[in-house]
Amino acid sequence: MDLSMPDLASLTWSGVGDWLVGTPLLIMTVIAVGLVARFLLHRLINRVVATATSRRAERIASLPRAGRALQAVGVANVRHVQRTQTMGALLKSITTFVVGGITALTVLSLVGIPLGPMLASASVGGVALAFGAQSLVKDFLSGVFMIVEDQYGVGDVIDTGEVVGTVENVSLRVTQLRDADGMTWYVRNGEIIRIGNKTQGWSTAIVDIAIAYDQDTEKAIKVIRDVVGVMDDDEAYKDILLEEPNVVGVESMANGALTIRVIAKTVANEQFGIQREMRERIKTALDRAGVRSPLPVMPPYGGPPHK
Repeated sequence: MDLSMPDLASLTWSGVGDWLVGTPLLIMTVIAVGLVARFLLHRLINRVVATATSRRAERIASLPRAGRALQAVGVANVRHVQRTQTMGALLKSITTFVVGGITALTVLSLVGIPLGPMLASASVGGVALAFGAQSLVKDFLSGVFMIVEDQYGVGDVIDTGEVVGTVENVSLRVTQLRDADGMTWYVRNGEIIRIGNKTQGWSTAIVDIAIAYDQDTEKAIKVIRDVVGVMDDDEAYKDILLEEPNVVGVESMANGALTIRVIAKTVANEQFGIQREMRERIKTALDRAGVRSPLPVMPPYGGPPHK
């Protein structure tokens, strides 16, 4: 359809009306539809982000003794909200680009510009780019799914199969880790086959207490239960312990020692401090109760020579 204005010599109101109702009106309609589609898609993305955030809050609220732990897990929840919102912003940018591209191509078609050569060139370039950047696309898609599924985040201790460390940065292409020796590792998202997250949701503190074989086991267990009960009521730890530590009983008997195990569920990544505090308190309480620890076992060989 011709977009040129009618000849001025033969200009009539009818001719102007026909011209306005033609291609220009179609172009305006296409642009309006594109804007509406972009608005609706952004609204849908906002709703998905809000739903994901609320589900995270519901999962935290379902944890045992969640009311005590909400303050402690607040930082992790805020981090998740920020990551989800970042993913929402990325999806908004992608939808804007796609809708804008489709709208622009439709307008070009209405104007009369041939799209065949343009699309053919774009297809050839896309195929060449796809072959040359397969690993980049794989890393990008893996990063998107890792963020959407909340597999891990900054501050989590994860096992990628190649390295175990604390996550310091997560991007759509690589994950930055720092291991126990202080070395920084950059792991491509597309190369991660499995993920073990040691600090997601909650962690487990395990403490093994060894006492001498001839000591009163029931007395030792009672002393330990009193200690962990007092610790559970301590203001300094009630926001870290998700439930009262459980003294499960004798774990093993070997080398003249009985090992009593204590298990505690804690806020994510807080188990190490709880383990150290429980060992210190239990050791002090057992000393006061007169419960002896096992004597050191002397090696059969390699000792000092007899005089």
